[in-house]
Amino acid sequence: MSAPADERTRRIKEIVCEVLEINQDELTDTSLFREEHGADSLRAIEIVALLEKEFNVVVDQAQFTRMVDLAGVRGVIAEAAGWQP
Repeated sequence: MSAPADERTRRIKEIVCEVLEINQDELTDTSLFREEHGADSLRAIEIVALLEKEFNVVVDQAQFTRMVDLAGVRGVIAEAAGWQP
């Protein structure tokens, strides 16, 4: 990953951990927000809202089902922002 991509990934993880009230070392790319970290729909909405504001994007609600783990969130935000893979 390039430096900007690393920075974006770090910031996404910070936001998710802040909302879920967990330490960053508890969150992996594939740990499930609901099942492993107790996230409910309100926290999911809060994550999306903060990410939209942070990265100046709008996430299509149809993409919410992909946002179950850090990898999914990163992918949806990257697509919404038009970042290169």
